[in-house]
Amino acid sequence: MTDDRPVGELLRDWRHRRKLSQLDLAIQADVSPRHVSFVETGRTIPSRSMVLHLAEHLGVPLRERNRLLVAAGHAPVYQQRPLDDPDLAKALAAVERVLRGHEPFPAVALDRRWNVILANSAIGVFFEDADPELLEPPINMMRLGLHPKGFAPRLSNLAQVRTFLMPRLARQVAQTGDPALSELHEELVSYGVEGDLPPPDPADIALPIRIRHRGVELSLFSTITTFGTAFDITLEEIAVEAFFPADDLTAEFFRAEAS
Repeated sequence: MTDDRPVGELLRDWRHRRKLSQLDLAIQADVSPRHVSFVETGRTIPSRSMVLHLAEHLGVPLRERNRLLVAAGHAPVYQQRPLDDPDLAKALAAVERVLRGHEPFPAVALDRRWNVILANSAIGVFFEDADPELLEPPINMMRLGLHPKGFAPRLSNLAQVRTFLMPRLARQVAQTGDPALSELHEELVSYGVEGDLPPPDPADIALPIRIRHRGVELSLFSTITTFGTAFDITLEEIAVEAFFPADDLTAEFFRAEAS
């Protein structure tokens, strides 16, 4: 994917990713199918407001909305600031409070490529005995979880974890078109045989994790929270993954560790 393609081609790609016809998009966005066609073929250059309108109905990430705007000859509207920018200090402090508030159970803040931004004190359960190279910043939680030298050997349900994570990552690649995520997916595929993955259990509403740690098998499940009202690219791409005890033994273990 190059950066100099016209806006119509980019919008068409996003429509295809969302598996929508031109008519579907036109109905959702309350515009004429003819206008959608003209935009995609380059016969019409969309206004700034129309680019943002179509991008909203296509669920385009903020980062890519800026790209659409530039391709249409407009200035980007969404800021992207580094994590150490003073203007992000309050937001990151709030994220850190969320992580600390989840203690004594593990929680971690991740960027769009599954790299660790912040973590609470309990996250060490996943770091113990991992190859030091995997713990060099930025720590990638997807890689750490599925790499043979990460915490994969300590997972009692590794195949089940792969069943959850690999399709999730594949969908993310398809939705974002991010080449770095595509490379990560290809790398993780090499750590296991996709054909051997068991079907997901419909009774599981969250990712179950059973990990051996200091002679005990801990049972956890995780949830992911994003900040859906963010208007900054950096903040929109932060996700908080929180791990919860799935049984009393696990809850007691973490409480004892924190005391």
